[in-house]
Amino acid sequence: MKPIHHFLILLLSAILWSCTSANRPSYVIGISQCSADIWREKQNAELRMGAYLQGNVELHFAAAYDSDERQVQQIDSLVATGIDLLIVAPNQVATISPAIDRAYDKGIPVIVFERKTNSQKFTAFMSADNYEMGRVMGEYIADRLGGRGRVMEIMGLKGSSPAIDRHKGFDDAIAQHPGITKVATLQGDWTEESAIKAISEYKGDLTNIDFVFGQNDRMAIGARKALQSPSTKYCGIDGLPGQDGGIQLVRDSVLDASYIYPTHGDQLIQLAVDILDGKPYEKEKMMMSALVTPDNAHVLLMQNEEIMRQSDYLDQLHNRADSYLRQLDAERVFNWMSFGVIVLLLLTIVLFYRYHLGKIALHKERVASSVWNMDTHAPRPQAEEHADTHDEHASQEQTEQEPSTDLPEEEERQEAGAAGEVSAFITRFREAVEARLEDSDVSVEDLAADMNLSRVQLYRKVKALTDSTPIELLRTARLNRAYQLLLTSDLSVSEIAYKVGFTSPSYFTKCFKDEYGKVPGDVRK
Repeated sequence: MKPIHHFLILLLSAILWSCTSANRPSYVIGISQCSADIWREKQNAELRMGAYLQGNVELHFAAAYDSDERQVQQIDSLVATGIDLLIVAPNQVATISPAIDRAYDKGIPVIVFERKTNSQKFTAFMSADNYEMGRVMGEYIADRLGGRGRVMEIMGLKGSSPAIDRHKGFDDAIAQHPGITKVATLQGDWTEESAIKAISEYKGDLTNIDFVFGQNDRMAIGARKALQSPSTKYCGIDGLPGQDGGIQLVRDSVLDASYIYPTHGDQLIQLAVDILDGKPYEKEKMMMSALVTPDNAHVLLMQNEEIMRQSDYLDQLHNRADSYLRQLDAERVFNWMSFGVIVLLLLTIVLFYRYHLGKIALHKERVASSVWNMDTHAPRPQAEEHADTHDEHASQEQTEQEPSTDLPEEEERQEAGAAGEVSAFITRFREAVEARLEDSDVSVEDLAADMNLSRVQLYRKVKALTDSTPIELLRTARLNRAYQLLLTSDLSVSEIAYKVGFTSPSYFTKCFKDEYGKVPGDVRK
């Protein structure tokens, strides 16, 4: 049976090689996002669509949630996995530069997107003009106030290049109008909650504020909720389409103006592929953007809704194509396996036939020998008889004493052992996740360390066993715990969000709706 086992191993290896080689991507691109929010979710969707259209690109995503240390670790981890190119939006100007330098020094092309770094070791830079956005917004507010009034600014994450550049542009514009008083510049971190906190902790005079410039739409909404002043107007930046996006908020007079900050994930992928293919490309590219006002918000929203409809349509086509390709892959594997079974069956028949032919031939020889002895009446020598008798007894003893090897039972024991190892690993991973559920700063590295594994080992093993990444399983566990708390506790939605490890109630609500198709409040209703 040994030849059959060797043939089976070779056959399965050939099948696996044919399947994996057909699906192996030409390029692996790492995406290091400084945070996770609706703007970056839109960009990530565009990145995936761009990769799909290229047809030979695999993307590995990482989000640092505004943590410099985490983003440095994530960049180093992406580089260690063997990516071909790195796209990075640095959390702050200076702190992420060493990690970018290390990637570049290893020969990995680096595209810095949306935020600047003080490192000069990058292959290309792509962004919108944040200074110009701040300047135009300042001019717009001055014009709306007729050159006289009281304004306040809420900045984004301290040390990030968009916050620095937008502030400079806004200040330069306001400085041209002596009749405008800038009451305060408060520090936020791009979230709605940070604007509410900054205003609530400000000890100065916040009465009679005419305009608030939030450096993004979410902080502008946070300022509106904190001030609750019907006479104050609010402006932001991002101008996202869709439900509760900046364009709709301007159309509905929630915001007085916004500024479209383009995502262009598809262009990023095209730039990355051009670099990897050795084609010409622009080292520094500035993206076009536009001011959103009540005069153009309706038209812009209609245009973007149409674009989003087309994008949804493309997503559906993408999913159908993926389903079709998976079906083809399954059919190809089935055909290969069927071919292998047929070959194994034929081989078994041939070996079985040869084995029985040999037994038949041996039997014929023995019969022929007996017939020869009977025909010649030649008596067998006594010594030969004793020798034959001894050989027969020895053969019988050997047959009785020789242990039988039941290969199917041995294989079943091995499979049972492997299944036990898988079950033990999943149990350990679940325990590690549950122990860290309330820790909003937990990373894949932390979970890997808890299990005495490297990040790469944990990622690959979890992905192979569950077809999900460790972070996806962590998020699912958090949402499951949150659902239980909504049903069994009196905690508020915000308290539950923080209790299960989310850093933002709004992001928790978004993830919850994606998972269960309804917002947390609907569970209790």
